[in-house]
Amino acid sequence: MSSVAVLTPESFAEHRSGLKDQDITGCVPEDEAYIPTYLEAFPPLPEKGAPGEKTGEPASAWGGKIRPIKASVITQVFHVPLEERRYKDNSQFGEGEEAKVCLEIMQRTGAHIELSLAKDQGLSIMVTGKLESVMKARKEIVARLQTQASATVAIPKEHHRFVIGKNGEKLQELELKTATKIAIPRPDDPSTNIRITGTKEGIEKARHEILLISAEQDKRAVERLSLEKAFHPFIAGAHNRLVQELSQETGARISIPPPSLPKDEIVITGEKEAVALAVNRIRAIYDDKKRKTTTISVEVKKSQHKYIIGPKGNTLQEILETTGVSVEMPPLDSCSETIILRGEPDKLGPALTQVYAKAKSVMVVEVTAPAWLHRFIIGKKGQNIGRITQQLPRVHIEFTDGEERISLEGPTEEVELAQAQIQEIIKDLLVRMDYTEVIIDQRFHRHLIGKNGANINRIKEQYKVSVRIPQDSERSGLVRIEGDPKGVQLARRELIEMVQRMENERTKDLIVEQKFHRTIIGQKGEKIKEVRDKFPEVIINFPDPAQKSDIVQLRGPKNEVEKCAKFLQKIIADLIENSFSLSVPIFKQFHKNIIGKGGANIKKIREETNTKIDLPTENSNSEMIVITGKKSNCEAARERILAIQRELANIKETEVAIPAKLHNSLIGSKGCLVRSIMEDCGGVHIHFPSEGSGSDKVTIRGPVGEVEKAKKQLLQLAEEKQVNNFTAELQAKPEYHKFLIGRGGANIRRVRDRTGARIIFPSPDDTEQELITIVGKEEAVRHAQRELESLVKNLDDVVEDNMVVDVRHHRHFVCRRGQVLRELAEEYGGVAVSFPRTGANSQRVTLKGAKDCVEAAKKRIQEIIEDLESQVTMEVAIPQRYHRAIMGPKGCRIQLITREHEVQIKFPERDDSAAVSGQEPPPQENGEVSPEAEFVPRKCDVIVISGRVEKCEPAKAALLALVPITEDVEVSYELHRYIIGQKGSGIRKMMEEYEVNIWVPQPEKQLDVIKVTGLEANVERAKQGLQERVKDLQAEQEDRALRSFKVTLSVDPKFHPKIIGRKGAVISQIRKDHDVSIQFPDKGDEQQDLIVISGYERNVEEGRQAIQQLVAELQEMVSQDVHLDPRTHARIIGARGKAIRKLMEEFKVDIRFPQPGSDEPDKVTVTGLPETVDNAIDHLLNLEEEYMLNVTETETLAAYMKPPSRCGSGGGAGGGDDSSGGPAKGFVVRDAPWNDSGNKAPDMSSAEDFPTFGTGVAPKQTSAWGPKKF
Repeated sequence: MSSVAVLTPESFAEHRSGLKDQDITGCVPEDEAYIPTYLEAFPPLPEKGAPGEKTGEPASAWGGKIRPIKASVITQVFHVPLEERRYKDNSQFGEGEEAKVCLEIMQRTGAHIELSLAKDQGLSIMVTGKLESVMKARKEIVARLQTQASATVAIPKEHHRFVIGKNGEKLQELELKTATKIAIPRPDDPSTNIRITGTKEGIEKARHEILLISAEQDKRAVERLSLEKAFHPFIAGAHNRLVQELSQETGARISIPPPSLPKDEIVITGEKEAVALAVNRIRAIYDDKKRKTTTISVEVKKSQHKYIIGPKGNTLQEILETTGVSVEMPPLDSCSETIILRGEPDKLGPALTQVYAKAKSVMVVEVTAPAWLHRFIIGKKGQNIGRITQQLPRVHIEFTDGEERISLEGPTEEVELAQAQIQEIIKDLLVRMDYTEVIIDQRFHRHLIGKNGANINRIKEQYKVSVRIPQDSERSGLVRIEGDPKGVQLARRELIEMVQRMENERTKDLIVEQKFHRTIIGQKGEKIKEVRDKFPEVIINFPDPAQKSDIVQLRGPKNEVEKCAKFLQKIIADLIENSFSLSVPIFKQFHKNIIGKGGANIKKIREETNTKIDLPTENSNSEMIVITGKKSNCEAARERILAIQRELANIKETEVAIPAKLHNSLIGSKGCLVRSIMEDCGGVHIHFPSEGSGSDKVTIRGPVGEVEKAKKQLLQLAEEKQVNNFTAELQAKPEYHKFLIGRGGANIRRVRDRTGARIIFPSPDDTEQELITIVGKEEAVRHAQRELESLVKNLDDVVEDNMVVDVRHHRHFVCRRGQVLRELAEEYGGVAVSFPRTGANSQRVTLKGAKDCVEAAKKRIQEIIEDLESQVTMEVAIPQRYHRAIMGPKGCRIQLITREHEVQIKFPERDDSAAVSGQEPPPQENGEVSPEAEFVPRKCDVIVISGRVEKCEPAKAALLALVPITEDVEVSYELHRYIIGQKGSGIRKMMEEYEVNIWVPQPEKQLDVIKVTGLEANVERAKQGLQERVKDLQAEQEDRALRSFKVTLSVDPKFHPKIIGRKGAVISQIRKDHDVSIQFPDKGDEQQDLIVISGYERNVEEGRQAIQQLVAELQEMVSQDVHLDPRTHARIIGARGKAIRKLMEEFKVDIRFPQPGSDEPDKVTVTGLPETVDNAIDHLLNLEEEYMLNVTETETLAAYMKPPSRCGSGGGAGGGDDSSGGPAKGFVVRDAPWNDSGNKAPDMSSAEDFPTFGTGVAPKQTSAWGPKKF
């Protein structure tokens, strides 16, 4: 039975107000409730070690120990004393080798390194990062920044391996921990000393750690027992249980070699007493078993051994556990089948029984099945074989690829069942399955498969067969078909038919211009689809447009391909016929008449002539109308268009016969000549026939008078071109061409000057290398042709001549692999010059070639000999130290002198002995002899010039001009650093610009001189550049002095924020307007009212006036307080202060709200001019009144919606006469920390004091403006 309570408005009102005379069940009066203590309500966390203390007190209510979380990033700080610093002479801290080293280490290890310099000049290094990175970085820093010391520590040789640890891990850890390098002698080295390298502190730490390891090992002992391998199983026990028990009982570590390792030695390590106890126990077991046990040998098939051993030797361990007998198996790679059983005589029998049982527990059977059937036996995704293995899980079935057998291994009964099932499957498959193999040429395989396997998949599905086509890499043509016997035969027949069709296929390539491809294919392939539908057996392939190929490939049956090719060729012929195009020039003003009203005329012409007619756009300057279609149709359309033009105007058309060879010259470059005639004759149209047509007819169309004028000009121009364009050709061997041209073109120039004809020789790229063309007036061409023919005829007459050349000059002609002779042959028509062999002592030189060429060559040889005989040798003494400067980069300066003056210059071998022995003379400056000593030329100072006398003197002067000089330039010491520039950039730029070397004295010398060294002209330019730079720097100094004018202004600090403005806006504007620097006092300065203005004197004065004016305005301002309810502050301020900023801009005032926790939370300060302040306060009070209405309404609604207290009204359970009630007491505890004097209870409603799990702590609201933004 249940009851339903109905809530009426009256009952709800009573519930809200609370009934004073009604008790609420479950509510305990405050005086009767138990108030827990703070420690009971909030038990403290356990102290470290508290759970382990045996005090008998219960554990803390918080339970077990809380594990600390380790930080993934650590920081280590260490100090390098001054005396141990490796780099002490850094001029500026942070820029030397220490900083570079630290940067390299940071990049290599990933740790962050900070350096700082202590007062004692020691180095403090802070390394931050992951533990491993920090340790590596610290080790590298110590090794590279701190001076290293070394020490040795001697410990017993057998303890060395414990210092190294497993895989060297202990040694690496020790080196990282101590930041040292520890060198341990090799095992074959008898030395016991370990060398430690590093800092003193690190060495001490490492020494201590090594000695600790050695001390630990001194307490330990190692014992090695050599016991027969056969008894090891008895010592170890079944599954190593006995040896584990021994280790636990004695505390020693016992190491027995595994059965596969032929070692007798058992190693026991640990405390000395534990080792001794373990040795005694092991010896006792060994002696007992040796006395009591005997052996028997049995022969078991090698194939059965693995079943006796079992997986991981488990079967042997089971026999040992149940019978106490050890079974010794021969190695698997051995041919022996003998198994030895060792144990007590009464237990050998049961053990032998178990051995035979295990040997026969597994059976191996082979089932014969054709290899091609294997995958059908396995089934799709292993379904068939999976059913057998699920029923008989202990049977292992193995298929060998390519072999006709299946291996079954497992328990005898299960193997027999599996064998029967597999044989049944094989029998069934042989009845309903067949296979066949077909040899198919590999080139057809991909066609058999089809696109994405379409063909082969269709055959498989249609005939229910499997077709295996070999991979290309197998290079096999054997295709295998397996499946239903009938399906196999049908599939075979279809494959053979496909191959026969493909063998009958042929491929044909059609040459189709690429511009027609798109037309043949049609929009969206519609036209080519029609062709393919007509010839379905033919595959038509168009080339990719990017290839720009004209080849269209057809593939298919021979007859079909031929038919398709003819069909396509017909289409192409139609396209070519219909693609004929011609242009008709029509005066622009008649285009609209040709189009007609609504395009009627042009439409009619298009339809009747079946052509495409394109007119230029209205805003185009072109007058050409393009007609496309069949040639006859195009010409008909042209005539109709021209007829329209003739009807509209007095247009005449005439034809002029001009030889085709003159057409290009009449048209001119880019049509300039013919265009000038058309423009001159009132815009007539002159039409030349297409190039290659062979036609001589030129058409002129236009107004009657203008056509006649154009015809006259064109014929006159053609006549001039005809006269001046006569051409003749001449044949001459290519080797004669250079001789005909002559040195520098002298010969051919003479012919041109005499005849006036132009002679053109073939270029190296021309195919006709013997053809010489002569162009000009006929008479001139004939004259030049005769002269050239005469020259060529003379060249064809080969003669042989001799001349005498002094033997001493022979070397000049034949040196450098006969360079001079080759030049003579090239220059003089291939004349052959033969000098006698070296040592023949003959002066006779033979010349063979054309008569004129031989004579010219003889003359040239004579000139060379005269030059050689008139040559002199001149010596120039220049100190060796200047030779490199004279040569220039890669000897360019010397090469220039030798070319210009036709001389040879030889420099002496370098003599380094003088410089080493100190005999180098004092330096020369400005080419003058040093006053200390005169310059005495040595052999290594003399440069030799060879050539004609008149050539050698200028060459000597040129060499002496290259000797560098040094000049001093007066520059004030104070300006030196500005000339040098940042990191020497200024002086480097000057040296590169003027090609000189500039030397600036050391700063400590404080000299006012800069030395400039280089070539005289360059030095002069550099001096001028340096002097100009000095003038600029002096001007800058003067300007800097003018800008350094300063004025101090005293302004009350309370005005400073106003002068600075929001984000420095006001002061930045003053600085910008007056070009001054304004500095405000720092927080710690004694005189907080002083503002310093610096800059030009006039600007500073203007800036001071601007600030004073601003201060005067600020002094006029007043501040007035107004009291506004704090609940309205946020609304007045607005989102992110937007509303209050707008209000301040509107009234030109500054409004300040109280800080959180202020004594007067409702006090708002308004600052500004008196009238604006009053207006702003009135507006604020109006806003407060408006917002308070909303606040009151919101609070009333919130109070109405607040649920009532479970314990009735605020008066508690006892009730009271005060209906308003007080606030709920909440959760109360006794003896809380905040009850002490000076402490404050936590705010239960604060999300910061009591955060919610899973959410971030709400930031404390610091101001009505919202959280601060940094």
